[in-house]
Amino acid sequence: MSAGPNLVCAVLALVAFVEKVRVLRAGYSAVRLALAESYFLLAVIGLVSVPVVWAETGRAVGTENFSGLVIHTCVILVTVCQQLVLLRLSHERVTAYRKAVFPLIGLGVTLTAMTALFFAVPVRPATPFGFGEQAAAQNPVYLTFYLIAFTVGQINIGITCRRHAHIPPSVWLRRGLGLIAMTLPLSLVYVSCVAIGIFAERMGMSAAPWQPLAHVSLFMVGIMQAVGWVLPDIGKRVAAVRQWAGHRHAFRVLKPLHRSVTARAPELVIPMKCSAGLNARLYRVMIEIRDAQWALRPWMDPALADALRRIGAEAGLSGEELAAAVEAAQMRAAIEARDLGVTPPEPVETPLSAEPGDLAAELVFQCRLARAFASPLVDVARLDDVRVRT
Repeated sequence: MSAGPNLVCAVLALVAFVEKVRVLRAGYSAVRLALAESYFLLAVIGLVSVPVVWAETGRAVGTENFSGLVIHTCVILVTVCQQLVLLRLSHERVTAYRKAVFPLIGLGVTLTAMTALFFAVPVRPATPFGFGEQAAAQNPVYLTFYLIAFTVGQINIGITCRRHAHIPPSVWLRRGLGLIAMTLPLSLVYVSCVAIGIFAERMGMSAAPWQPLAHVSLFMVGIMQAVGWVLPDIGKRVAAVRQWAGHRHAFRVLKPLHRSVTARAPELVIPMKCSAGLNARLYRVMIEIRDAQWALRPWMDPALADALRRIGAEAGLSGEELAAAVEAAQMRAAIEARDLGVTPPEPVETPLSAEPGDLAAELVFQCRLARAFASPLVDVARLDDVRVRT
């Protein structure tokens, strides 16, 4: 396995770490802190796995293969950090802190034992991708201790994520937990390869044939878990982009209707600069369209409105589609009547045929209204025909 992928992963993990630190500064939480630490440790793993950094680290410390201890330590720390995040997400604060005592005690015992065993039995100099083979042959106790801690942690992470993947209200968090849960089989593949390597060395055979699969499976576990924890942040960005695109499209759809209905009541229009922001301008356009409808109310004939509802229903329209078509035709007729100076004996009580429950529903309805207003089916000739029939 080349050093290129490890270096790329180190850079990406470092970028994610910087982003998590930025979010952490905006508002502290134990989950954010643990995730920031995880990405920092992943960056260290990727960087130290580069052969040049591996060699220079050992030379600087004066201990051969010291980078191997660093990588194994970081792997265990990442596993514990993820367990702490899952404890906080799945339990109340006090309960999570109480349950966190056991992983932290296990972490202290594991790292102490690994460090003691590493320095007690030196391993011959090795590359980042050959250290596992050398450790299996010369220091199997150290490697077994590391393997047990990794296995327990990964099983706990996988089972917890699978158990809670359907609970969070955020779809992106559910997807992230589901992706992390899928890493458990890969973790077990890594554990099996390392364990077989240890057994092979005890039997007088080489562990080398199992090392490539072990490296690939561990690499995939790291990538999938890192992506799984960052998916909620990606989801927020995707949702923001979708909302912006939707509001931009709605603004373009509403603008022709806005121009048409406010042309007869320009005093309703409050000029706004582009710097006001898309959401503010869109909200203002929606308000002014409704204000213009009420301004046109004196020229709206109740008999025409009833006929329009009946004809629309006969044409197969219902619900908000019928309401939008009626309102659009009413506005067209009111504009025509205003221009001709013709007022009905008594105007309609309300120019609205539907009242959406919230702002999002109002935006959807007004877009439907704008399309109906621009439709050739709602034209002056048809309105004249309806007047004759009424």
